[in-house]
Amino acid sequence: MSHASSSSSLVSLDSSVFFSDTPVSCVREPLDFLLVNVGGHCFVLSQELLASHPETRLGKLASCSRDSVMELCDDADLLRNEFFFDRSSQAFQYVMNFYQTGHLHVSEELCEISFLQEIQYWGIDEVRISTCCRERYYRRKEHKEALDLRPDLEDDDDDEDFVGAACPAIRRRLWDLLEKPESSRAARTFGSLSMFFVVVSVINMVLISLDFGEEFGVSPPMLLEAMEYVCVVWFTAELALRFLCVRNKCRFSRSIPNVIDLMAILPFYVTLAVENLHGGSTELENMGRVVQVLRLLRSLRMLKLGRHSTGLKSLGMTIAQCYEEVGVLLLFLGVGISIFAAAVFALEYDLPATTFTSVPAAWWWATTSMTTVGYGDVRPDTAVGKVLAFLCILSGILILALPIAIINDRFSACYFTLKVKEAAVRHGEMLKRLNRGSIGETGSVGGGANLRDNYARSVLEMLRLQGRERASTRSSGGEELWW
Repeated sequence: MSHASSSSSLVSLDSSVFFSDTPVSCVREPLDFLLVNVGGHCFVLSQELLASHPETRLGKLASCSRDSVMELCDDADLLRNEFFFDRSSQAFQYVMNFYQTGHLHVSEELCEISFLQEIQYWGIDEVRISTCCRERYYRRKEHKEALDLRPDLEDDDDDEDFVGAACPAIRRRLWDLLEKPESSRAARTFGSLSMFFVVVSVINMVLISLDFGEEFGVSPPMLLEAMEYVCVVWFTAELALRFLCVRNKCRFSRSIPNVIDLMAILPFYVTLAVENLHGGSTELENMGRVVQVLRLLRSLRMLKLGRHSTGLKSLGMTIAQCYEEVGVLLLFLGVGISIFAAAVFALEYDLPATTFTSVPAAWWWATTSMTTVGYGDVRPDTAVGKVLAFLCILSGILILALPIAIINDRFSACYFTLKVKEAAVRHGEMLKRLNRGSIGETGSVGGGANLRDNYARSVLEMLRLQGRERASTRSSGGEELWW
């Protein structure tokens, strides 16, 4: 038992660095050490070592009076100098290592949000994380926080929303039909019809815009007008049914997908009202332009595909999360465009047949050059101007390539997250149907077997997507790039 009086500042009860269940009686001078019981595992730390970190919870515990001990721990045995904490013993191993070495490391197996909560509880700031782990920790933490779906991007309405409402069973079934294509065959058919009407309405809008009088010598077919009315009636009925089913109508009205659905049909009704009120009058000369603009707004119906497309949802989430990177990209482009535009205008403006007639014209040339579009309507003629154009194009390529890796990683992560979420929803639906006894309700053995097969497929799909996500993150960034 002489090892208790050694010069080591950290003692383990069974010569282990982290924890042991050996009785405390093996320590000769218990008052010089604190026995910390974290989650059922015992750790021994010297008061001298803890006193070197007075800002931490254990540092305060080592120097506080007995009256204030219970403010810092969950329970204490002052006779044995033992203090109990109902916290994670796995995370505390890294806290122990911090006291021993002065370096705070993070393991890949730990959830970064949970690890942050643990070290904050022990009074250790996350800036103390060692440089070897700091970059990946902050990257993973930022990524996890960015993937937290906001309420206005989610269409999740819990089962409890219809409890106590009028006709809860009917509203629940209708809501599943409208919002959960994976819930039944009828819901999948409804979702397919919804996508079909979106595509038909966009094609119909394009055909209506054609000038049949000049090109074909006929007026627009009545079939196109009728199809427009049919599509709008479908979209209106779909939105109205969703509005009637949902219980929290304020949240429903603020949801981005529902606002898009409203904006997709609103121009039609506004255009119809304007044409009926001012169709035969000549009082408002610009009314035709207003109507034309409102008709063009019908192209917003393409955004309705985002309700049924995981890729479009991922794109929207990526844009929302990468606004800082996009802002930096626009800033770099703006600086480059201003510099190259001013330089080429100074070189080219005094030439006889120059196309750089003004600084805005030079801005236009720099914009098309840096974005590698190159219309050719404005171009330099001198040798120095062409060299400057080459530098402008090269700078544009480099600037545009800078945020591509970040945006690509965000898009891949968002896409896989949504795919896993959809698989989890399907898995939950199958599990609910099994728990409700849907096998007996089918009335046949085959129906139950099919339900079990669907449930098994949902489980395999979740496992496959999670394995694919882990493989993609490893291949994109190696072992150091972990999300």
